[in-house]
Amino acid sequence: MDLVLDAADRHLLTPYVYPAGWHEGEPCRQLLSLFVITNLGALALYLLFGSVSYYFIFDHELKKHPQFLENQVRREIAYALRSLPWISVPTVALFFAEVRGYSKLYDNIEDSPHGWLGVFLSMLSFLFFTDMGIYWIHRALHHKLLYKRFHKPHHLWKIATPFASHAFHPVDGFMQSLPYHIYPFLFPLHKVTYLGLYIFVNVWTISIHDGDYRVPRLLRHVINGSAHHTDHHLYFDYNYGQYFTLWDKIGGSYKSPTAFEGKGPHDYLRKLREK
Repeated sequence: MDLVLDAADRHLLTPYVYPAGWHEGEPCRQLLSLFVITNLGALALYLLFGSVSYYFIFDHELKKHPQFLENQVRREIAYALRSLPWISVPTVALFFAEVRGYSKLYDNIEDSPHGWLGVFLSMLSFLFFTDMGIYWIHRALHHKLLYKRFHKPHHLWKIATPFASHAFHPVDGFMQSLPYHIYPFLFPLHKVTYLGLYIFVNVWTISIHDGDYRVPRLLRHVINGSAHHTDHHLYFDYNYGQYFTLWDKIGGSYKSPTAFEGKGPHDYLRKLREK
């Protein structure tokens, strides 16, 4: 995040926003800047990619499903916009620790333990680490002591749209983001790669709520896509994973998506039309 902060300082904050005497490295200034940047960035990612997905990928026929709520899209957006600033508070604390040099993020490819190969392997490692972490956190949030208070609001959306992707209780939203914030404190990771992965996980979160169930046949039971996550919203106790089905299979919570078996939401709508 220091790359974004440095760019903001250089092109906007130092020359136009902050008093000349307020040094760029001052902790309070960094915290304030990170809070604003994090919120604006999250808002931009959510509204931009959510809108693209909703208008160009999401099948609007799904809005005719009996479990699609009245004014649902507006409610999803409103809930997300209320939650994102609260989610950003602990997130900014972690970004601040990164900026202050406590993480293992590095600037140059030469600093990678294994050069470009190390960068590539760290990307794979990031995906598998975060997939594992999110699986167990997500599953824990379904425990009766946590579900009603923190995770149930996200399950209000049985037939989700891309705008449901960030419509979490703030505690739920931050807990499920924690693995990809923790990763660079445990393992070396290139800064630009981390920024790209951060954008990727947000876009992926939108994509598994987009109602587009198409996955290459060979990867249907490997990739955790929208079909898998739709069944999670509908049946609760299955398909907790983020990118892959590996941990669901290990944890005994994998369910072959109903959409792949002719029993998904689109099939239900087709049967309603035939009646």
